[in-house]
This record gives sequence, structure tokens and C-alpha cells, in this order.
Amino acid sequence: MYDVLVVGLGAMGSAALYHLAHRGCRVVGVDAMRPPHTLGSTHGRTRIIREAYYEHPSYVPLVKRAYENWSALEKGTGTVLYHQTGGLMMGAPDSRLIRGTLESATMHGLAVEDLTADQVMRRFPAFHTPDGLIGVFEQRAGVLFPEACVRAHLDGARVSGADIRMDTRVLDVFQKPGSISAVTHDGTIAARRVVVAAGPWTGALLEQLGVSVPLVVERQTMHWFDSTPYARTLAPAEFPVALIEHAPDRFFYVMPDLGDGVKAAIHHEGAVTSPDGVDREVRAPDTDPVERLVEQFVPAAERVARESAVCLYTDTPDNDFVVDTVAGMPNVVLVSACSGHGFKFASAVGEIVAQLALEQVPSVDISHFAAGRFA
Repeated sequence: MYDVLVVGLGAMGSAALYHLAHRGCRVVGVDAMRPPHTLGSTHGRTRIIREAYYEHPSYVPLVKRAYENWSALEKGTGTVLYHQTGGLMMGAPDSRLIRGTLESATMHGLAVEDLTADQVMRRFPAFHTPDGLIGVFEQRAGVLFPEACVRAHLDGARVSGADIRMDTRVLDVFQKPGSISAVTHDGTIAARRVVVAAGPWTGALLEQLGVSVPLVVERQTMHWFDSTPYARTLAPAEFPVALIEHAPDRFFYVMPDLGDGVKAAIHHEGAVTSPDGVDREVRAPDTDPVERLVEQFVPAAERVARESAVCLYTDTPDNDFVVDTVAGMPNVVLVSACSGHGFKFASAVGEIVAQLALEQVPSVDISHFAAGRFA
């Protein structure tokens, strides 16, 4: 009998496993594959971390704690997990992106700079800023290296005594008096509590427990563009991570060339799919709109993507997270459904999940992420 079973060892699951093991729990983590892998939501070499969070001000305390925990994990493992580049938010003055960024910055006293279109292009010469758009710059933003982050959490959990079982798919999960049992092809695992952190596979697992949460899996593509002959202007020293609202509620992001090209992708607008039935081949309808946006906003980059990959978002109806115990099942903790913007928070969310699983008060207010809002 384990204290806690963690199902899914991607961004959130690996972090939860780490924090549970660090607290001395008898914890087991299982994953159907061998994280970090390329079949879920935790890959792509780089992920943005930013603080003046346009989505909602309630995320800011969470990302502040995430910065602290990523730094501690770096020091504890001797692994580079974060690279500061600064972050540029670009959109119309009345756009959701600009208004939300400034609201979070004002509410939480974050230092940001307002930039005109001309100032953006003078300061970051690789960008083209069309008329009518402005920029907001935050110095602390940057990139996380997701595969390294997952490995660091799993390695740290293992050192602290966690039992980690890869290539172990959960076939069924059911309640018993005082415990949860998970049936796998390799036997049954019993624990007093379970953390469901299975990303796009979460919905199917919850159905086995008789729980329904409105989750939709969305197919996304990400792309890399060569930076020659403008390598200097596309390097992190002169090219921050950027999120651009190029039309109302339509978002596009780019990241600097850290040695493997400029990364670019459309945020959302993907097709509804399933984790086991997703089309993993990238075709012209995937690349064409991203190439047009790169040509418009980053003319210093090459026009044609040289590499592409598919990943998955697991979306809630309001695009906010779910981090909560399940109604009527206090020994089941549900985490993630991060709607494509959650990786940066994993180090803090993992800590909060550990606190929930141990029936402790979370160190950060998570009322905004209650599962009951969908009741």
C-alpha cells in the first residue's frame, strides 16, 4: 500500500512525484511511456515562462513560486533549466493581450515597459511591428527546457525514494474503502490517494472513476526556422520570447534561436483530436499560416520551416487549469488540463498537488482552478 499513486509523469506528474518523495511519502509514479517523450504535451525543447500574465492576475503568485522552485531544482540537480531572454507582448492597445498583461503587472507591482512600434523595432531589430500595434516588455521572462525539467524532477524523485514505473499503462482505476487501486498490465497498484496527471489521457481515466470533467484534446503544431544570415539579431541577446495577438483573440508566439533555429507556433486554433488517434504528420495547412506570420513579424528569419512537430493541448472550457480534489472523492487529486499554457507552472503546481494529496493547505491560492466551476 503506497501513500500516493501518481498517474502520468509529464510536466505536472513528474513535479508532483518529486515534491511528494521529497516530503518522505511512500509514492509510486506510473506512465504508459517513458517521459520525457514526444507523444503528449511536454516536449518541444523550449517553453515560455513569463510573469505579467495576461490570462488572469491570479496566475502571478503561482508563477512567482514556480520561478523559485525552478531555481531550487537547478541548484539541486546542477542542471540548466531556464534561460532568461526577456519577453515581448505585442498587440493593439485595446487587445486582450496588452490589457491583461498591464492589469497583472499593475495588480502585482511587476516592472514592465511600454513600447511603441518604432521602439520595438529599434530595440529588437529582427521584429517588424505593423502600424497599430504596441509592445509591453518584461525583463524576467525567458525559456524553460521541458525535457530537462522533467528529467530533473524524475531524477530527484528517484533519489528521494520514489518508485517509478515506465511503460506501465493504467487499464482501470477504481475506489476501494480507504484506497484507490489501479490495474496495469504488470499488476495492481494500491494507494491511499491518487494524483491524476495524465494530460490528454486524463478524461478517460476520470471516466473510470465515474467523474466527468469537460476536457477537449487539441492538436497543435510547432515549427523551427533557420536564422541565417541574421543569426545575431535572432539570438537571445537581441530577440526575446514574444507573444503576439495579431488579430482579436488570435495568438502567435516566437522564441529566439538557441542553436536550433527560431521556434514559432500558433497558440490554439488546432483541430479537436484524441491522444491515441491524433494525426502526427505535419502538412502544408499546418506550416503555411505559421510561415506567413513569421514572414510578417520576423522577416529576419527564413521563410520556410525546416522542422515541425505535433503536440497536444488538453483544454478546459475557460482555458484555465484544474488543480483540485474531486468532489466526493477527497483522495483523488486532479491536476493539469492546462490548455496549452501550463508548463511554466509545473514546479509550483507539483508542490501544491503534494500538499493537496497530504491534506495540507496549498501554499498558493488555487481557488481560481477549482474543478467545481464546471458542475
